[in-house]
Amino acid sequence: MGQDAPIIEDAPRGGQRLVLVTGPSGAGRSTAINVLEDLGFEAIDNLPLSLIPRLLDGPARPVPLALGLDVRNRDFSTSNVIELIDRLTRMPGYSPEVLFLDCDADVLVRRFNETRRRHPLNPDSEPMAGVLAEIDILAPIRARADVLLDTSELSPHDLKAELTRWFDLRPGKNLSVSLHSFSYKRGVPRGVDVMFDCRFLANPHWEPELRALDGRDRRVQDHVIADPRFEEFFLRTRGLVEFLLPAHLQEGKSHLAVGFGCTGGQHRSVTLVEKMAVALADAGWPVSIRHRELERRNAALHSAGDASPNGEARPTQRQAS
Repeated sequence: MGQDAPIIEDAPRGGQRLVLVTGPSGAGRSTAINVLEDLGFEAIDNLPLSLIPRLLDGPARPVPLALGLDVRNRDFSTSNVIELIDRLTRMPGYSPEVLFLDCDADVLVRRFNETRRRHPLNPDSEPMAGVLAEIDILAPIRARADVLLDTSELSPHDLKAELTRWFDLRPGKNLSVSLHSFSYKRGVPRGVDVMFDCRFLANPHWEPELRALDGRDRRVQDHVIADPRFEEFFLRTRGLVEFLLPAHLQEGKSHLAVGFGCTGGQHRSVTLVEKMAVALADAGWPVSIRHRELERRNAALHSAGDASPNGEARPTQRQAS
């Protein structure tokens, strides 16, 4: 791999691009590392966390760097990875991103059974026990992801195409956009570049029949859109984002994170993200969606045995809903 990798002449301004690649075993981390190498990254897999600062203290590299983080590393722990992310964020010479390859637990078990591999965290038992243990260990890191890709329904070819959309920095490639909904009560998401406040729009929370629903539901969307201020706000916001995207691409950026916040992060901000994702995808921009509070809600339900661990994050294309 990497023999014919493209030459990337300019690193993103603000620091050398550094992608930390992780996720549960079987979700596609090794495939992702190989794809990033083909895209021109210097890729290193399974490097012990304690050696990463020494690596980065060396001379600057002419190409971006991708580091694979495996739960089997001898010094791997959730706290160590979070500390590493925070440390890299404070380093002016680097522009760090966390790429998390996610996957449904049942799909991971099927992949282990098909390949007759043992799960590294529980080699002497059924794979499901190891899969669930690893998902729990990685949950705080997943919450810090800048790019989260669910590989449950992706073939290796599909995963390569998705990663190429996000990380190919060759001239003429589009900048990727992630849209985040969130609650102001829980703070602003880490890494958001541009943020819009939706709290002035009509709040479906005060409608009893809508309170338990969220902004992915057409009835909630219709309620928010019915606010006479919605159309002008949406058009102005869309125009600003579409103006910013080419400018950021020209500056060498490969990813722009746009946040929409409301009081609870369930209705208005989710509606804006869903509608903006369709508009930007129709305009040809690679878009992904993160609904932070819905992910947290689903994670809580999953802990009680009532939901999938995959949350609400997903890549979005022209068929975005």
